[in-house]
Amino acid sequence: MKKNIVIIFSLFVTFFSFAQKNNFIIAENYFRNSEYKKAIQLYQELYENSPYNTTYLKRLISCYQETNQFRQAENTLLKKIDKFPKQIYLLVILGHNFEKQQLKKQANKQYQKALRAIKDNIGYGSLTANLFKEYNQLDYAIKAYDIIMEQNPKANFGFQLAQVYGEKGNFEKMFECYVDLVDKNENFVSSVKRYANRYVTENNESEQNKLFKKALLKKSVSNPKNIWNNLLAWLFIKEKQYPKALVQYKALIARKTENLANIKELGKITYDNLDYQTAKDCYNIIIENTNYEKDKFHGIHMNLLIDIANKEQNLEAKFKEIFDQYGFNKKTIYIQLTYADFLTFQRNEPQKAISILQKALNLPLSKFSKASIKLKLGEILVFIRNFNKALIYFSQVQTKFKNHELAQKARFKVAQTSYFKSDFNWAKAQLKVLKGSASQLIANDATELFLTISDNQPSDSIPTGLKEYAKADLLAFQNQDKNAITLLSKLITNYKNQPIEDEALFKQAQIFVKNKMFDKAIANFEKVISINKEGVLVDNSLYALAELYYSKLNTPKKASEYYQKI
Repeated sequence: MKKNIVIIFSLFVTFFSFAQKNNFIIAENYFRNSEYKKAIQLYQELYENSPYNTTYLKRLISCYQETNQFRQAENTLLKKIDKFPKQIYLLVILGHNFEKQQLKKQANKQYQKALRAIKDNIGYGSLTANLFKEYNQLDYAIKAYDIIMEQNPKANFGFQLAQVYGEKGNFEKMFECYVDLVDKNENFVSSVKRYANRYVTENNESEQNKLFKKALLKKSVSNPKNIWNNLLAWLFIKEKQYPKALVQYKALIARKTENLANIKELGKITYDNLDYQTAKDCYNIIIENTNYEKDKFHGIHMNLLIDIANKEQNLEAKFKEIFDQYGFNKKTIYIQLTYADFLTFQRNEPQKAISILQKALNLPLSKFSKASIKLKLGEILVFIRNFNKALIYFSQVQTKFKNHELAQKARFKVAQTSYFKSDFNWAKAQLKVLKGSASQLIANDATELFLTISDNQPSDSIPTGLKEYAKADLLAFQNQDKNAITLLSKLITNYKNQPIEDEALFKQAQIFVKNKMFDKAIANFEKVISINKEGVLVDNSLYALAELYYSKLNTPKKASEYYQKI
């Protein structure tokens, strides 16, 4: 008998809970659709069945207010307050009800009562403060949070306070709150960076940047800690003041309290942003201080890449010095790959590069390193137009590393090589697969080449210029820029008003930029835009022009005009 009663009771509770949930969903739907009268009936029932549920109460009061039933809202709240006087947050809701009627004096009276009551009802303090914030009573919210933390030093509402100060536009106090949070607990540093990131910008002269810097410097004087250097470095990186960021990280290393991970990360950031001097400073620090061979050789490798980017004159001697000191072995394998690339594409010595890489394949390397060697060998074989052998290397990598990014890179190389050979159908088949690649870069490159082929592939034996364009593209790959420019000029003349024209103009413009022929590049990009304002290369041309004016011609105002058109 008892067992049956328990079962019946359980079924009743389950049914009741389901009915409550279902009614709440319907009520919320009415509320969102501004059908407040219908919603009131359901919220009243929900609130009567669950009088401790603040969500039901707040929704019911909101419905009363939206239907101008302010007296009904007031009576409901007064009854609740009379029954549960310790639930002081109800005073805030009551004050807000007066606020909705433009009765500011009565509203403030309730708000002040709520503040005074927090000390004796600290359990409802956070709910009271949060309601002040929700109702945009920001000054009251600040006072409420302050009272709570005064009464309970272990309570931490620093993030809420900072957010309120931010909403008030008091950024100085906001940043002080964030810095105080980190001062109390350094585990908050990631969260503080995330919130501060909403306000600081690349502009080191912005008011918010200055105020954050001021708060950090002030705290670093009153309570010196390593974390302030970390946060200052983070801010300087945001502002792209990379040398200043490095100074902060060097200070940490000088105290022997910080590993080199931040320096390594800064090195990558500065390299990617073309601040080669700061990048080199970072990698030199790593080379001198690291206890890990992998990091040391990575630093040496990156310094060589920087020297290549800067077109240093004594590069051959630098490579020789490194190989004389460390040898041709697995430690220097990525330096060997860069050397092979340098020999091929900078010195036009592909056979020497092939010899180095073929020897490297015999070293005791991981399968991933060997795959990288094969990909580079394939690129060099394409450079000397030995397409079939290149395809063998690419296909080996593609087969061995299915579903890996290396396989996707290899498949793209297969497609690109087939395209250079004018085997457009096979190239398209590979590119179609790669358009959904997990690597966004590969997917973008694949989509771009796929569209080039699809939009210009010959049909019915009518020439479209695609074969000539692929030859010019290959010449550009081989760094035969003059020949590529000449062939593209012929293409532009012979296929005027054909789909291939804007492709040829755009490709030629890119080569002009590479060779610092900026006026000619600008003219070409402008032609692409004028030929077809709805063309797929219009946005690319606008972006290229913006970057050209900003990075190469140092005219940010002109660059801004093009950025805004994208």
